[in-house]
Order: sequence, then C-alpha cells, then structure tokens
Amino acid sequence: MRHRIAVVGSGPAGLTFARVLHRHDLLVTVLERDPARDARPAGGTLDLHAGMGQLALAKAGLSAEFETLSRPEGQAMRILDTDGTVLRDWRPRPEERNNPEIDRGHLRDLLLGPLDVQWGREVRQVVPGGRDGVAVHFADGRRETFDLVIGADGAWSRTRPAVSPVTPHYTGVTAMETSLHDVDSRHPELARLIGDGSVAVYGVNRALVAQRGNAGHVKVYAQFRAPSTWHANLDLTDVEAVRSSLLARFDGWAAPALDLLRHGTAFAHRPLFVLPASHTWTHVPGVTLLGDAAHLMPPLGAGANLAMLEGAELAESIAADPDDLDAAVRAFEEQMWARAGKWAKITAAGLERLVSPDPAQALALFDQVQPS
Repeated sequence: MRHRIAVVGSGPAGLTFARVLHRHDLLVTVLERDPARDARPAGGTLDLHAGMGQLALAKAGLSAEFETLSRPEGQAMRILDTDGTVLRDWRPRPEERNNPEIDRGHLRDLLLGPLDVQWGREVRQVVPGGRDGVAVHFADGRRETFDLVIGADGAWSRTRPAVSPVTPHYTGVTAMETSLHDVDSRHPELARLIGDGSVAVYGVNRALVAQRGNAGHVKVYAQFRAPSTWHANLDLTDVEAVRSSLLARFDGWAAPALDLLRHGTAFAHRPLFVLPASHTWTHVPGVTLLGDAAHLMPPLGAGANLAMLEGAELAESIAADPDDLDAAVRAFEEQMWARAGKWAKITAAGLERLVSPDPAQALALFDQVQPS
C-alpha cells in the first residue's frame, strides 16, 4: 500500500524530507505557495554543520554535490569594534569543513533535483480527523486529502494550528536587511573588509553583520533592540528614508561600517520572532511539523540545520516502517522536541549576548564557539 504523503513548504526542511523519501522510492507531494521556483530571491547563505545539515545531505545522497557547491572559505569571520578596530580575524584552515557556506538558492536547486513540486498551491488550512484522511484546503477553494501532512511552512505556518494553538512572539530585536551587488568591482574597500566570509560590528543593543555570497553578492543585516512599533512613523518602502533612519541609529560608528548601509539597495524588515523553547503538542494522527513551523528560534546558525536533519530523520523513520506512519511520526516527534528544546534555549541566550547592552558579550560568545 502506498500512503498519500504531502509536505507543505519547499524550504530546506520540506525538500530534505521529500528528497530522502524519494531516495527510498516513496512518493511525496510537495505543496508550495510560490508560483515558480524562481518567483522570489532565495536569500543569503547558510552554514551547514557537519553533524546536522551536512549529515542530512548525506542521508539524501548529496554529499558530493554539496562539496562542489559549498564554500569552505565562507566560514571566515572578522569582528570589528564600532570605531573600526579589528578585534578578531578568524580564517579557516584549508581542511576546515565543519561549517562551510552554501547559497540558499544553490541549496534549494540541489534539493529540488528530480522532485515534482506543485507550485502555486497555497495552503489555507489543514484539518485532521476526517474519514478520508487529513484534509488540506487551498487558497483557490480546492481540497485534497492525505494520509500524512508534514508542515514545513515556516514561522507563520498554516499547518501548525492543526496540532498547536501557539503562535510566535517578538523577541524585542528587529533587523533590516539590504544587499550589495558586484561588491568586488563596485565597492572594493568593502569587499576587502568583508573578506571571504562575514564581518560583524557589535555596539550597545545593536549590530551590523555583512555576509558574502557567490558572484560578489553580500547580504547586510542591521540588528537592534526596539519595540515592535519602532517604525510607526517610517515608510518602510521608502529606501532613502529607511537608510537615513538606520544611519541615525548607528550614528558615530566607523565609516566602513556605515558604508554597508550607505551602499545597500532595497531594505527588507525582518523582526525576529520565536516560538517558546518548550513548544510541544499532543500528538495528532496524520499531521506533524518540521523546522520553523515546529520550533522557530533566533537565526544563529541552528534553525536550518535542525530543520534539514529533522526532515531526513523523519523520512528515514517512515522508510524503515512505511506500513505504520503513526508510529514513525510519534517516535520522531519525541526525538525532535528534546533536541529542538535544547537548541532553542542556546540560540535565545545567544541572541541576548549578540544584541546586548554590553558588546563584550558578543566577543566572548565568538571566542567560546569559534574553532581555535
């Protein structure tokens, strides 16, 4: 008997789950609201950890391809004081591959591979408990049923309400994201500052982080503590007004740091939300969650890695006993909750130190986690 399995969302979690199932010759339907694979920018880069994201790709049989696409040199990290003084300048050894970077777009293309994704299928509601299975209701009014629905649809998951009433809450930290293009030719001084990986500047309750991707593309994140209504009198679609607001917020910082904002293109508002570290739910037959839908946490390098590993593990659990989906899901959930709860606490504490009244906390955290 072939079960009807659907995963909602084509992010790292959902695609890893689908790709590992595909490797075991099990069918899965990928439902994605984007109208096409290139409908919007894929985002910045991800560092995939050896025992998490890289392990997930190994389970999908994609390690060799990842080696080709990833950038070990992207692990490099430079930290500046707000006056421009270089406080740390860590560069990986040639053999260092614990956390190589890969562009999100490249990772998505790698995972998509032969998968048949149903683009433009926006899920509005997931209703378990029906006689014919779990009902998935779409924005276009259509409805389909499945034996198992995996919610890998992110922070504001439409699948989550089927198992949990909990919603994300604001951390008190917001971020504005911008980009630099062709940085090596257009802004060579900034290119040298950023180097092969990332540069970060930490001040009182604020930070600037720039991260290099492929082809001279750089993502810049301005992070700061502020109420959720901080932008009430600011038009976030007005690029120059946003730029002026940010330059005022980071006034007094060294010119190279401010140039990351001066030369940025459009700005995107990224307030940081999280789910409670203890988030679990009473098991609901036919529905479960992966990644941010299950355990949204601060973006400190763990979330996507956890999501991918979870997707691979759930797929392997199903492949090991495809006749008993419910038992496979129950066992997976218990394992996921225990591990994710630990990482949610670690990343919450990390955010407190990285965007802190005492910038020395960020430096201490770097020294604590960075390879010697």
